[in-house]
Amino acid sequence: MRGGSAVRSTPPSAALLKRRAASGARARPPLLSSPAELRVARPAAAAGARRRVSAFPAAVEPGQEAESGAGGERRAARRAAACLGWLGAGGPVGSGSQRGGHHAGPGRQRRGRAGVGAQPAAHLPPLQQHVGGRRGGRAGGRRSAQAAHLPGRGGAHPPVHVQRGPLPAPRSLTLPGTDMISRALGPEFGGSIGIMFFLANVCGSALYVLGLVEAVIDDFGIPGESGSGNSVPVLPSGYWFEVLYGTVILLLCLLVCLVGADIYAKATFLIFVIVMGVLGTVCLSFVLVGPRTVLLPGGGGNGTGVDSASFTGFNLSTLRDNLAASYTVDYTTGRMMSFSTVFAVMFNGCTGIMAGSNMSGDLKRPSYSIPRGTIIAVVFTYVVYNFLAVLLSCTCERLLLQRDYGFLKAINIWSPLVTIGVYCSTLSAAMSNLIGASRILYALAKDDLFGKVLVPAKRTSAGGNPWVAVVLSWVLVQLVLFSGKLNTIAAIVTIFFLLVYATVDLACLALEWASAPNFRPTFRYFTWHTCVLGIAGCTVMVFFISPIYASASVAFMIVLLLALHYLSPSSSWGYISQALIFHQVRKYLLMLDIRKEHVKFWRPQVLLMVRNPRTSMRLISFINDLKKSGLYVLGHVELDDLDSLPADPLPAQSDSWLQLVDRLNIKAFVNLTLSDSVRHGTQQLLFISGLGGMRPNTIALGFYDNAPSQDGLPQHPAFRGGKDPAAWLPFPPLWDSAQRRRLTPHEYVAIVADAVKMQRNVLLARAFDQLKLPQELGWRAQPLIDVWPINLLRPDSARYVDTCSLFLLQMACVLAMTRAWRRAHLRLFLCVESGTRPRGQEDKLRQLLKDLRILADIHMVPWDEAVALHWHSRKEAASDAGLNFPGNIACVSDDYLSAVNRLILEESSAPTVRFLYLTRPPADTSLYPRYLEQLDVLTRGLGPTLLVHGVSAVTSTEL
Repeated sequence: MRGGSAVRSTPPSAALLKRRAASGARARPPLLSSPAELRVARPAAAAGARRRVSAFPAAVEPGQEAESGAGGERRAARRAAACLGWLGAGGPVGSGSQRGGHHAGPGRQRRGRAGVGAQPAAHLPPLQQHVGGRRGGRAGGRRSAQAAHLPGRGGAHPPVHVQRGPLPAPRSLTLPGTDMISRALGPEFGGSIGIMFFLANVCGSALYVLGLVEAVIDDFGIPGESGSGNSVPVLPSGYWFEVLYGTVILLLCLLVCLVGADIYAKATFLIFVIVMGVLGTVCLSFVLVGPRTVLLPGGGGNGTGVDSASFTGFNLSTLRDNLAASYTVDYTTGRMMSFSTVFAVMFNGCTGIMAGSNMSGDLKRPSYSIPRGTIIAVVFTYVVYNFLAVLLSCTCERLLLQRDYGFLKAINIWSPLVTIGVYCSTLSAAMSNLIGASRILYALAKDDLFGKVLVPAKRTSAGGNPWVAVVLSWVLVQLVLFSGKLNTIAAIVTIFFLLVYATVDLACLALEWASAPNFRPTFRYFTWHTCVLGIAGCTVMVFFISPIYASASVAFMIVLLLALHYLSPSSSWGYISQALIFHQVRKYLLMLDIRKEHVKFWRPQVLLMVRNPRTSMRLISFINDLKKSGLYVLGHVELDDLDSLPADPLPAQSDSWLQLVDRLNIKAFVNLTLSDSVRHGTQQLLFISGLGGMRPNTIALGFYDNAPSQDGLPQHPAFRGGKDPAAWLPFPPLWDSAQRRRLTPHEYVAIVADAVKMQRNVLLARAFDQLKLPQELGWRAQPLIDVWPINLLRPDSARYVDTCSLFLLQMACVLAMTRAWRRAHLRLFLCVESGTRPRGQEDKLRQLLKDLRILADIHMVPWDEAVALHWHSRKEAASDAGLNFPGNIACVSDDYLSAVNRLILEESSAPTVRFLYLTRPPADTSLYPRYLEQLDVLTRGLGPTLLVHGVSAVTSTEL
């Protein structure tokens, strides 16, 4: 069967099973299924999910594919798994030799890290009809172990379901499905779905144990207590007796899982033969057994006053009577049945749709074999279910189907066969679920998704058996046994599996929508339409079964997802969210047309140039507040020549920058460049930073002065109380005044001039290492933002309504609007001379603020003395050098600037931050050093100060 279909009919030999058990590989349990609930309410979601299991790019690593195609033992194992796959619904029972098997020794386990789902699947037989026949909870009632039915199920499928005859409709827990979700959607989805798989198997194991207990009580219980009138009444019944019997059965399962896995492997094929034999006798009985009267359990006390019903044989009138739907009361519980209660139990027999992916390690061409084998198994199961539905509809009266859940035993050729089938299938299912739950728990522990919580579950025996996970699973199953309510458990298991299938559909849909080039499904019929149909179908049925349980399950999964997203360590599996985000961002960036920009929707998009983050921590956080939901880019220029280097050094540095971004919890991109000078590197970043309509419109620089550098990492709130940041942030050491500077004053001013020429707004930040962030001031504190909106370097042309002044007001207002600065108080300082009308200027400014919807206090500041110094210096400069044109930088004296500096300190005492008007650099490049000196004198000793120069209109009086 090398590379062929996953469905074959050649059984494995006993010698093969013995060898595989001795080597530590666990054979899966036989797929025994209860005699069918004849109306298979299979949602479109399940059918869609079956077709999409193989859509993932790779189910097995190339090396494993090659290995799985060689060796007679592998071929025999594939034949065994394929043969048992005929048991239906994609639930093959093969050897446990899949990649990362739970009994694989160290040599086998080193093939791959045991991820969630990397362990072999515990193929779980479907809920037997003895269990599946429950339709409304036990309520202390006793149900006959002879037959079960769906009360009043009509249509082409009569209202019958047989409780104790095994029918092929396997259910299996396929851990690779969880692994597939983890690797496709990320560890958050895989971990949360893995926990739900684990809980579903725990509840499923308890479900089958309780079903077996009830079957035993129905056959051997004392008539007065069990209410069934059996021929061998030896066992007392009651709640605590049933818990006791269930505990004994579960203890037997535990012993097998701990020390008897080889015996269980050898019995796999034998149980398979028994199931197929019982199924054959069930089908033959409809033909060979003649019409007869069947006594109903409880006699006339079953709620109808009738003590018998008829098996008519093939009769057209019987078929017509069974066609109409008519939900009735469950005679064992007294509860009215509905479609949702029937579906919740029925679906447990159809949950093996992902089992094909579990065979990927045994197939040479899994992408070819899995979809075909799965579809064939689904078709086979569907045919068998419906075939038995037709047989029952044509031969059994509705009363028999409604009032006797064990009627197949009465009409079988040899009635003990049905009992044997039920006992074998339920016990096998209970052990399978217990094994499956333990392997899922072990896989979750190996993946370290839940930290130290699951560390004990990693412990294994010398043979690789995770015995701690087995014991923990056994404890949880034992706790579930105390519920004693099969219908409740069945509904929960169904909801969990439906959510898992919906997530598988979501994984396929996400991969399709992400348009990832490596997603190349070979299954030709794959389409995203079936994914959407599957998600919709699963979601609808989950809430249709039980809105309360469904809401609780979804909420539980979301909580797990969020917890794993924020608490689990990062993985190398990849995250589908990143692919989807890329796809959507690219699409919306193309739609972001810069030709449609409007001043009403302007926002700051800042490129902050940083030499060393250690000295700029507070400035980085401040600009993050100032950006107001705009683009924020941290730029850095590395001085070097790529020709002299063996490789680009920037990728290695980018990791440290990204760690800094994460630690500071800022929303910023990192853009590094390599250049021969800081100016050229800054020009590169101004040209290339951003994409499409998201480009920086503002550049922020630290101030150029001779102040000693301060390491701001230890004092920053994000690093206090933690380990030494130097241990994980390998940024360069602080600049020493004795060292040669990378940047000259002339080059620094040239960068400012370049930005203005490129129509970028400019921010120069000085003394921000002294800034007290609002979170440090306390929630009661009110930060002060002082704004000086006039050009202090040009007092002869000072105005507060030009483009730069309005930009200055806008930036201060934006800062006050952010969450961290929402309690900040904005103060506006207007410098006036005695010869003017201060009242009129104040009214105009107040009206402007009202039009711009800016809340601020206005303070009038007389500055006659400072202006007198300015005019005096102008006259001296004109007489000495003949320079007589206004605005020339040479006309501004240091005395005037010092007077303005003192004025600012006197009028604006101890604000949190100051905003000052930044004059455009002079056109004469020889005056660049003088320009920088004037800025230094003006802002000396002012504390955290932001010099602002705006070149674009950013305010609007329109709504």
